[in-house]
Amino acid sequence: MSAGATGVGSLPGGDAREAARTATGSFEDFPYLPELPARGPGADMIGRSAGLLVDIYAHVEPSGWRISDRPGRDTRRARSWLGEDLDALEEFTQGYTGRLKVQAVGPWTLASALELHGGEAMLQDAGACRDLAGSLAEGLREHLADVRRRIPGADIVLQLDEPSLTAVLLGRVRSASGYRTYRAVDRQVVEGTLRDLFAVHDGEVIVHSCAPEVPFGLLRRAGATGVSFDFSLLTEREDDAVGEAVEGGTKLFAGVVPGTDGPLSDPGGSVMGVRKLWRRLGLAPGTLAESVVVTPSCGLAGASPAYARAVQAHCARAARSLADNPE
Repeated sequence: MSAGATGVGSLPGGDAREAARTATGSFEDFPYLPELPARGPGADMIGRSAGLLVDIYAHVEPSGWRISDRPGRDTRRARSWLGEDLDALEEFTQGYTGRLKVQAVGPWTLASALELHGGEAMLQDAGACRDLAGSLAEGLREHLADVRRRIPGADIVLQLDEPSLTAVLLGRVRSASGYRTYRAVDRQVVEGTLRDLFAVHDGEVIVHSCAPEVPFGLLRRAGATGVSFDFSLLTEREDDAVGEAVEGGTKLFAGVVPGTDGPLSDPGGSVMGVRKLWRRLGLAPGTLAESVVVTPSCGLAGASPAYARAVQAHCARAARSLADNPE
């Protein structure tokens, strides 16, 4: 049984139909809803997720996204592009049954990126973080219901993008001035907030981070069914945490193919590191295919369209190689 391959989220260009065609054509068994940040503010990951929020609005300032009192042009644009992307995906998934992935930014990365009226990140205000997480949960409920209506045969996998999670836990998120960092958020608070948010979806919930030092243990305890990460950043220090996660049933979405243009090795070579990891952890090779999903190392927004297409086809072939030759 092969857990297969899927994309991370972003693609180059601005054509929603072309992106949907690529995401569904490359990953026939595990398509995803593409994001096209090249279209501008509102199509970027922070703006797109700000557009999902309920009763919290944001607009673009030169420094980034800032909380507003009412919905404005930027919110409308974010919602309109998401609608366009969903229309395109719906068109290319007529009659589809199986896993389908949708992505949104998680509460801690969103709190690190969204500014309060004064320009500091929401992260510095515990009450604002709670309100933000509640608003995001509400928005995700509505978004998932919309996707279910459009693609009734889909088994939805919710991916929360949390590239800033480690920085939040270690007190490394920089303040507006850049001269100081915000205080680290207590691990129990981080874990509890994620657990509450994961509860909005009764299917698979995975957390994606292409930053180093992904907190595998914390994510597993919070209830994530999978962790998506840049495989090249994994160190042997994390072996125990990864081994425990896999033995506890957590799926690894291993980002083994570079997200920016470069030469591609043979598909078997791309998953060689995963096979080595399995041997190091003393795990049975037969469990590889059901525990690992092959992905690019991060979003493909910075790639050329030709490379983005090639990478996705390459991921699908690498997943087959892993299933056929786990040893």
